[in-house]
Amino acid sequence: MIAASALRNSWATVRISLPAAGPPWVISGNTSATAATIALWAAAISGCGGIIVGLPAVRAGARLPVRALLATGFVAAALLTVLPPAGSTDSLDYAAYGRMVVLGRTPYVMTPEQLRSSGDPVGAAVPPAWRTHVSLYGPLATLEEAAAAELGGTSAARIIFWLKLWNALAFGGVAIGLDVLLRADPGRRARAHLLWTANPLLLWALIAGGHVDGLAVVFGFLGLLVASRRAPGAADALEAAPAQAHAWSPGWRQALAAGLLIGAAADIKITFALFGLGLAWACRRSIAALAAAAAGAAAVLLPSYLWFGYPALHALSTRSDFATADSFYRWLAWPGPHPLTNLVLPAAGFVLLAALLLWRLPDAVPRLPALQPALALSLAWLFIAAYQLPWYDSMIIPLVALYPASRLDWLVLVRLLAGTLALMPGNPALPAAGIMRTVAEASFQLVAPLALLGVLIALVWCAASGSWGIWPAGAAPGRRLAG
Repeated sequence: MIAASALRNSWATVRISLPAAGPPWVISGNTSATAATIALWAAAISGCGGIIVGLPAVRAGARLPVRALLATGFVAAALLTVLPPAGSTDSLDYAAYGRMVVLGRTPYVMTPEQLRSSGDPVGAAVPPAWRTHVSLYGPLATLEEAAAAELGGTSAARIIFWLKLWNALAFGGVAIGLDVLLRADPGRRARAHLLWTANPLLLWALIAGGHVDGLAVVFGFLGLLVASRRAPGAADALEAAPAQAHAWSPGWRQALAAGLLIGAAADIKITFALFGLGLAWACRRSIAALAAAAAGAAAVLLPSYLWFGYPALHALSTRSDFATADSFYRWLAWPGPHPLTNLVLPAAGFVLLAALLLWRLPDAVPRLPALQPALALSLAWLFIAAYQLPWYDSMIIPLVALYPASRLDWLVLVRLLAGTLALMPGNPALPAAGIMRTVAEASFQLVAPLALLGVLIALVWCAASGSWGIWPAGAAPGRRLAG
């Protein structure tokens, strides 16, 4: 993955002009799109395979070197940060949106094509796929893109470097948070770093691709943790009487801070409002906490959306009735706009699946009362929505890492691998002809939809039957909870 990123301009169909000095850097060499695709497919399969064999080893009592996992993740993230973006062309759109703000325009009205037609060098790098679309992201994401554009000037590559740098810092922040929270349990600590820190699929999606989701994840993740803090005495009492956890509600100060953080996550990507619903569920027994949480989120969201006006609100629904090419909804209709199959059916399915998961997903982490509802709602949306991309799964992986080991681990990994393979190497178009085109078409027309449908059916089965296969924290090898 690092080599493919370093050689990106030799195989990618959308080239990027690199600055004369400073990051991003490349290495001299040349490779074909075919070779890059095969190598990346092998990297994704072997990387995910490492996690798949590592998780049961940890569960059986093996203790992986946590420092090595941390170092692996951090070094890989650092290297991918200073290399050109790979795996997706979305970051080129981010650069264009930020450049528009620097020029005094708004990306919720101006399109990348208009920026390109003006002769702007950043607009010239925008790929054709999204040239006619306005920004679909929240105002805080736009401000982040504008800050990167201010620092990067007229170089799209330099703007993307700044975006990737902040994304890498966010990725590291989540890794450190997981490490601190789980330090007392070596098995869960190692498992968390396998799922997040040293996960090659996440490093490829979030860091190499430079997707804005990484920044949203750290805010949402911290928001859920802030809402769950307890004084040591209260934590000891809950450990002695876990049933009391269900009667506990965050204090208004905690709820306010959590609302601010989750509001910031939703201000980057609106789907993180699901974390806000999880927070509301945790605060439901206290009107003061519920009001404080809502006030915290509103304090972030209202000013930013008022600043950018109605076009920013309208952008939220711009892509609501599309489906991704690897979605199983493609068997009902083409991935283009189809309100019935791509919007109505998923919306109804989300409500039913969310209700089922809220009811049947065990509250296995009583010290974190916002975790179970946020995880249940996010799982329902990710598994049932028509428009999904592999980096979207980054919102649930830290939550799954805090949750005890269960069958959710496998379902999330299968989803992530299927989506990653379907989109590799990240060019906006399929190979021109030959066996590679046939294999690529099969990966997103058949293999990925089957995998995504399969994990959805498995999730429903786990919820309906209660067969989650949850292992308790600190369990000895061979010991498993019945539920």
